[in-house]
Amino acid sequence: MQIPFIDLKQQYEQNKEEIHQAITSVLESTAFIMGPQVAQLEKSLAEYTGAKHVLACSSGTDALLLALMALDLKPGDEVITSPFSFFATAEVICLLGGTPVFVDIDPVTYNLDTERLQEKITARTKAIIPVSLYGQCADMDEINEIAGKYNIAVIEDAAQSFGAEYKGNKSCNLSTIGCTSFFPSKPLGCYGDGGAIFTNDDQLAQKMRSLLVHGQSARYQHRYIGINGRMDTLQAAILNVKIKYFPDEVLERDRIAKRYTEGLRPAVDSERIVTPVIKSDRTSVYAQYSIRVKDREAFIAYLNSKQIPTAVHYPVPMYRQEALSCLQIDPKEYPVTEQVSREILSIPMSAFLTEDQQDYIIETILSR
Repeated sequence: MQIPFIDLKQQYEQNKEEIHQAITSVLESTAFIMGPQVAQLEKSLAEYTGAKHVLACSSGTDALLLALMALDLKPGDEVITSPFSFFATAEVICLLGGTPVFVDIDPVTYNLDTERLQEKITARTKAIIPVSLYGQCADMDEINEIAGKYNIAVIEDAAQSFGAEYKGNKSCNLSTIGCTSFFPSKPLGCYGDGGAIFTNDDQLAQKMRSLLVHGQSARYQHRYIGINGRMDTLQAAILNVKIKYFPDEVLERDRIAKRYTEGLRPAVDSERIVTPVIKSDRTSVYAQYSIRVKDREAFIAYLNSKQIPTAVHYPVPMYRQEALSCLQIDPKEYPVTEQVSREILSIPMSAFLTEDQQDYIIETILSR
């Protein structure tokens, strides 16, 4: 049985005709940069999330970078974030001369542990970037409340959670600024790099709009030092097609994830694996369906021998990356991150995973 880790091909085939029409429209218009499809996408994203301002941009990484630039992050400033995520979250802090400060993760959700957040705040703390990992939002109310005490901005790294809900509100519209990614493998993905920034703050929106076009306030008038952070029109056109079907895909991802969780329950009860836990006041879009096992390498080899692909997100915590060795962080300060990074792995997940494929994966895991 052939099982793709993420079935982008089937998704493409379902919407192939509309996607081709959208691409052709851009090619025929030759409006390759800042074409009307970009503004159309921003409008759709605003309607979906409820955010007042949405700015389409070149990637999820650039979304985070632009957010920090808008907050005037300077060398010596500190930004608190999770050590268990993709490197871009810490990378953008360092690119601007800031210092990433890590908080260990919650052992159940793998998101930033809010009980340990306040102890990391100093006079140099400029922002907090909670990561909504694997598709489930972090504890945003608690984070916002703590940040409010110290007048600190909160940037939700929602690269994996676009479409998720937190207490009835959409991810990306839960804090000062929200940032997401439309990398092809994301729940809502384009066919290259792409991202978006969300805010309800008029001044921040205006500044970020300028920063993503080289800091221009008007043509050839540069108010800030900015970047080339625009989303190209072709990617916007593709997303304009895919977002129409996205709500249905979110429901299907949830159904498939719950089916995984129920089917794998015997392995959980026998303590052979740990499956995802979603808090009752929120939903997940399951950017990955990630489980934990004690003998990960042997487990992966077993699944691969049965033609079941796997991936590990993320095997090396931020503070163990060579690029951040200058921080001289003791891994013993992060026991939960250390354990989860040794045990975590992801199994096939997409809205197009068939029941036969899923049954085979479940039966294979239970048979080990």
